[in-house]
Amino acid sequence: MDQGRDDARLGGADIQAVSRAAQILRLFGPHRPKLTATEAADQLGLNRTTAYRYCASLVSEGLLEKGAEPGTFVPGGLLIQLGAFAIGRRRVVDLAPTYMRDLCTATGLTTVLSLWGSTGPIVSRVEEEMTRSTVVTVRVGTQLPLVSAQAKVFLAHLGDQLRVQRLVGGLPDGVRAPLAGEVAALVGTDDVALGADGYGIHAMAAPVFDEYSVCASLALVATNDMLELDARSEAAGHLREAARALSRAMGGKPPAEK
Repeated sequence: MDQGRDDARLGGADIQAVSRAAQILRLFGPHRPKLTATEAADQLGLNRTTAYRYCASLVSEGLLEKGAEPGTFVPGGLLIQLGAFAIGRRRVVDLAPTYMRDLCTATGLTTVLSLWGSTGPIVSRVEEEMTRSTVVTVRVGTQLPLVSAQAKVFLAHLGDQLRVQRLVGGLPDGVRAPLAGEVAALVGTDDVALGADGYGIHAMAAPVFDEYSVCASLALVATNDMLELDARSEAAGHLREAARALSRAMGGKPPAEK
């Protein structure tokens, strides 16, 4: 029983520490590019020693750095990295609609933009060709499986390949080996990945790059009679060119252009 109470107290303390750290980080902004522990203490009603310990801990984790002026702290490299990553994710969603609509018009098929989540691609935007009698709809927010065309694109180009190996390693033997082969063939290229759900829906996906790495996948989704799984098809060519154009708009270069 005592151990349970200790664990509960520790959990509460951990949560409070995270909350305090977030409060300190929120003090930074255009009006306050640097901060002292004293200022943090005054703003948040903390003991000055406690505020300094929090700031020092944030420095050790890369979220803050010591400023040029003695006693000051500024946003750290990790915070800047995460911020740039988050901005990039939002930017591709903002830039994509024009390219998606053009692709949708050129092919007459549903186009899907996906971003990488914690364990797979998340559908973030969808454009549908409403003039067709049959339209495949994909819900925004859907997490796609690792065997999907969109996932194959990410698995081939994500920088953390150890994480990729862990994700793929958790799949059944009969799925893991074929998937690993398809992903390996995509590495170092911007080739189109192919996928089918086994229920008559086909998809093909191409990577979108920013200045750092793959930032999204752009895909075509349709019924099997409307979308042939052929990476050399006309539809695949339209998809590849749309993904390349969006990559250039994001400041990235597909492997074929490097």
